[in-house]
Amino acid sequence: MSSFENLRIVDNFYQTSLFFPMPTVVISTLCEDGMTNCGPYSLVQPYYVAGKDYYAMLLSCRNSSNTAQNILRNGKCALNFITDEPKYFEECVKLSWPGDKPEEKMPKCNFRLEKSLIEEENPEDVRPQVLSDAFQVIECTWVRELDGADKDLPGELNGYPGPYHDFNGITSEFGAHFILKIDKILMKKKYADAIIRGVEAKDFPHVPVDYGYRDSKNFWYHRHNWMRAELLQMRKTSLDSVRYAADRIDDKIKFTDDALETILGVPRVFLHTVLKGCVDWAKENNVEVITAEHMKIINDKRAKEKNKK
Repeated sequence: MSSFENLRIVDNFYQTSLFFPMPTVVISTLCEDGMTNCGPYSLVQPYYVAGKDYYAMLLSCRNSSNTAQNILRNGKCALNFITDEPKYFEECVKLSWPGDKPEEKMPKCNFRLEKSLIEEENPEDVRPQVLSDAFQVIECTWVRELDGADKDLPGELNGYPGPYHDFNGITSEFGAHFILKIDKILMKKKYADAIIRGVEAKDFPHVPVDYGYRDSKNFWYHRHNWMRAELLQMRKTSLDSVRYAADRIDDKIKFTDDALETILGVPRVFLHTVLKGCVDWAKENNVEVITAEHMKIINDKRAKEKNKK
């Protein structure tokens, strides 16, 4: 006999039928008159994370929302991640009421805004402002050509007629999904420094976790608690298995044993990517046999590139 109860699946199941942990993100978009609109969202997640020529996030939202209508119009937005101070979450709840127009709610908005870094660097690329109160921001552009969504236009506030797209643009009468290309990741210095030098428990930002469930009176969230680290299980592969992969990565570039010993701890699923990166470096530098010394140079180069970002 099952130890579980069977809960009915209904609209907005993540709020009505589940306790589902999600982020709290304030999305800023650009209105037709140039005003920046802010709207809080939780249905935001990474989408393209590797293997393509760009990275992307995915947003799911009502297609009649100010956010959706602005993205349909100009394709620009910024995902602003806030910390868990009650005043910030209170502001999110205040901004989340469906149907409020930007000109009505934004004059009362207490979040501080500043110019987009992309627009600051290129004034012709007009962008929504970003939250000065955020600890990190992802500036994005909607990839409107995917799934034939480039013909989707703003203007329908009472439901869009079909046919609908599968995964991008208008996906149902009242719903929309936006694949958002990541143009730039912005982060306050304190947290950027922590990522570059190596994060410790004390370095994590205090972020709110929205558990999805809401009732007719309250919107619930959880404040940050102390981070707990769990050591990774280090599983080293054998030199023979890494040699087998390395000998097949390229017909000209070879690796010494001491070079391959430096990557024995790389998980098998990432080994091809690591080896390919080493081969690309070797070709750029006219190296035919990669040694342990070369591997150190490659690792130092990666660390410097991460530092620049």
